Amino acid sequence: MSAPNAEYIAWLVERSMLNSAKRLAVRYAGRGHLWQRPYAEARPRDASALASVWFTAYPAAIITRPGESVLYTLGDARLWDCLAGIGIRAIHIGPTKQAGGVQDREFTPTIDGNFDRVGFGTDPAVGTADEFRALVRMVDAHGAVAIDDVIPAHTGKGPDFRLAEMRYQDYPGIYHMVEIDEADWPLLPPVPPGQDAVNLLPATVDALQVKGYIVGQLPRVIFYEPGIKETDWSATSVVVGADGLARRWVYLHYFKAGQPALNWLDPTFAAPQMILGDALHSLDVLGARMLRLDANGFLGIEARPAARAWSEGHPLSVVGNQLIAGMVRKAGGFTFQELNLTVDDIAAMSKGGADLSYDFITRPAYQHALVTGDTEFLRLMLHIMREYDIDPASLIHALQNHDELTLELVHFWMGHPDDVFTLEGREWTGAELRRHIRAVMYERLTGENAPYNLRFVENGVACTTASVIAAALGIRDLDALTDEQRRQIQRTHLLLAMYNAFQPGVFALSGWDLVGALPLPAASVAARLADGDTRWINRGAYDLMGLNPDATMSPDGPRARGLYGSWPSRPAWRVPSPVAPGATRRAAAVSASARARWMYPTSSVVDCW
Repeated sequence: MSAPNAEYIAWLVERSMLNSAKRLAVRYAGRGHLWQRPYAEARPRDASALASVWFTAYPAAIITRPGESVLYTLGDARLWDCLAGIGIRAIHIGPTKQAGGVQDREFTPTIDGNFDRVGFGTDPAVGTADEFRALVRMVDAHGAVAIDDVIPAHTGKGPDFRLAEMRYQDYPGIYHMVEIDEADWPLLPPVPPGQDAVNLLPATVDALQVKGYIVGQLPRVIFYEPGIKETDWSATSVVVGADGLARRWVYLHYFKAGQPALNWLDPTFAAPQMILGDALHSLDVLGARMLRLDANGFLGIEARPAARAWSEGHPLSVVGNQLIAGMVRKAGGFTFQELNLTVDDIAAMSKGGADLSYDFITRPAYQHALVTGDTEFLRLMLHIMREYDIDPASLIHALQNHDELTLELVHFWMGHPDDVFTLEGREWTGAELRRHIRAVMYERLTGENAPYNLRFVENGVACTTASVIAAALGIRDLDALTDEQRRQIQRTHLLLAMYNAFQPGVFALSGWDLVGALPLPAASVAARLADGDTRWINRGAYDLMGLNPDATMSPDGPRARGLYGSWPSRPAWRVPSPVAPGATRRAAAVSASARARWMYPTSSVVDCW
């Protein structure tokens, strides 16, 4: 095995995100551009006032006309006439930058819906950078803003990771990766043929911790699947470095093996450089006005004596988020975090960090109220939210998104397992309450009662909003829905839309909600479910505008069956007056709820009360 040649290393460097970030940073040095705006404190009410009703798109699910791209489709004037007409003031496009990995000089596809970023360029699978900028102009012309993504916790296995494996310059400092001495290679399992890494068993992680290589096991394994991902650590195969030396590395990945975790406290500070550059690229090159911080609670990790590593609620995550959010505010934008941690951690991360937070606090609770017909758990969560002084106007109250219905209930499990809570006339410890709520939800939403929904490892339930409602209504067979059952699902869907829209803050609904998507049959995405990631059943393709009615696939997957049809197929509807710029937040929420009536033009808001 010989060292990689200089020309190949230069090829990787030219395409690396760290190199792109360093080039971009030169534009700002010594200039006043970033000193014109306040940035130290989060401004949730300013952020929600900018856009209080969002449409959340998932690029891989968008059906287009033949030959047209996803970004071109999302920037269509006819679509935006409709979206603006029902009060949409922002589009969260979802990750659109290049993702996946690189093997030799061949880029490989994304393994996680573009959440494994490898470059700042636009993924050709969804369109071009020019089409993204054209979409931004169309959105702006309709009084709305575009929301992009930055992923501060991990990347894909692109040029930056390959250079890190080669121990080239400061690239290893980007990641939580440790070189294992050759004398200790017998501790590491062989890498299976056709793969470039192997997941480590808990005993191996413990042995490496004893030898002082890594911090050990983490408190939870997010995508735990026996025989596939039993710990958050993997080992590479033998890699020959730029210096000609052969090495094996062990690296951290909270999520999939192809998503190596970033190291936010390394003397090179390579990871912060790269992520801040990515954020500025989205704002100043592409024209986004807001950014999602995905998985931003996992930026710090630390060994603890006689215990699992400290990896959630770590102060470094708070600092890292303040850096990102502060930089974005300096550049004139806002951020929101999709952060499923304890309520304490969400509150801490919001102080000087992201301006808005995804509502993981009441989302599983209002779903529990729907399933059981009892609002007591929802009221408990609202009380906890008040206890930690979380402004409801700082939350994004949403229907379906690209992920599962989370039932991790982290607040009760990791934050307060021994605290006592009162529910259903008795006292529970946090750990007991979590087990009780999860048991009820799993029984009602999966298995014999609702075979169309699937568990997603230990996290929750893979489902759509419509299929949660169907399960709550006791409907077992989605292939035999009666007209009355369809109307029941519609009315309940509208009720959930109204609940979310009435909250201060942001109301968000997805394309899956607008078409009333049902889950895909598991057999239709069996290959993608092989690693235990059942979320692909709730990511079916849809066609909002009826652009390609005969299409059975998006570029990325099968078409979902929708209960409500595409836009042109619906009865005529009247557009309510838009919210005046000076309207109160309450008035804005009521107006947003009225606009949601478009989803079900034959239903009456009164019927839902």
